[in-house]
Amino acid sequence: MTAQPTARHRATSRTGYENPALWRAGGFRSQVRVLAARSLRTAFGDRRLVFFGLLQPIVLLLLFSQVFSGVGNLPGVAAYQGYVNFLVPATLVNIAMTTAMSSGAGLLAEVYSGFVGRLRCLPIRLFSVLMARTIADAARLAVQLLVTLVASVAFLGFRPAGGVLGVAAALLLTLVVGWCLSWLFIAIATWLRKAETLQAVSFIVMFPLMFGSSAYMPLDTMPVWMRVVSSVNPVTYAIDATRGLALDRPSGWAIPATLGIAVAAALGGGVMSARNFRRAT
Repeated sequence: MTAQPTARHRATSRTGYENPALWRAGGFRSQVRVLAARSLRTAFGDRRLVFFGLLQPIVLLLLFSQVFSGVGNLPGVAAYQGYVNFLVPATLVNIAMTTAMSSGAGLLAEVYSGFVGRLRCLPIRLFSVLMARTIADAARLAVQLLVTLVASVAFLGFRPAGGVLGVAAALLLTLVVGWCLSWLFIAIATWLRKAETLQAVSFIVMFPLMFGSSAYMPLDTMPVWMRVVSSVNPVTYAIDATRGLALDRPSGWAIPATLGIAVAAALGGGVMSARNFRRAT
């Protein structure tokens, strides 16, 4: 004699909880939206972490602007009417690089916490995990850039000659650069798969690029070999483009070169991270 299904069994069968064939996954955009919202809640859930994360670039900017204040008298900087005007656009790019580096660390944290493993049991595309991570970090970067810019204007005397439109364009360019670079660091994370190794490699990559650029000193004051290296450094193009937009100064080919390099980094990092992530998980 066959047992009659209970009301509870019929209800759960209709909703699909006991019939995997009836499960339906949301679209790719829905998956990205849900996962990005989760990452944002995690990032902004700890108020102390948010406070110190926003305070760190301001402290570094204050420190560099005071320690290297004498650089403002050099011929290549004097035209900016203050070293802080020369420094703030470079600091925005530095924040973008640091946030991009943290994208890889955040992904590894989700992998080792078991969150990514649980997602494999769901009918979702794994690439949505990577896309959500980059979007959430881009939103976090936007907040950091805006807070740093406001603090620079209010407390450090930063005066962008480019006006509101120029500053908005500089912020947008920096945000695009940070989002594209996050794909590169996520690709490194999916390749190395260890947080300690990722941190070591990221700092080895980031510090030579940042200090070997036009971020803190004009290229004319550097030794010849360093000037040659800095002139082909992609970070130099990003900084020059940001300075040109924010300070209403000619930047030549810096803006298209920055966008081209950033898009190439995003495409290469995206393909590599998707392939490595699929294999690793």
